[in-house]
Amino acid sequence: MQKLKVDDEVIVVAGRDKGKKGKVKSLNFKTKTAIVEGVNMVKKTVKPTQEAPDGGITDKEAVISISNIAVVSPKTSGATRVRIEEKDGKKVRVAVKCGSVLN
Repeated sequence: MQKLKVDDEVIVVAGRDKGKKGKVKSLNFKTKTAIVEGVNMVKKTVKPTQEAPDGGITDKEAVISISNIAVVSPKTSGATRVRIEEKDGKKVRVAVKCGSVLN
C-alpha cells in the first residue's frame, strides 16, 4: 500500500515553494517524483499548432521530489506523516499527527 496517492492534499516542506498546498496530479515512484497543482510552476514555450494558433509562453507544473512534500492532516491542516494500520482486516492509511484515517 502506498503512503502517497493521487488526489491527496499535500504541502511543500522544502524548496522554493515551501508552505504551498495543492493536490497531487500524478506520481512516479520509479523516479520518486510527483506533480502537484499550482506548485513548482515553470514557463514553457509552445509552438503554434492548429489547436493553439498563437503559441507563446505558458505556465506549467513541473515535477517535485516526493521527499519535499508531506500529506496534510485533516484535523490540524498541517504536514503529517502517514502510517499504515490494519482495521477490520483492511489496511488503511492513518495520519500520525491526529490519528484520523485518510481515504
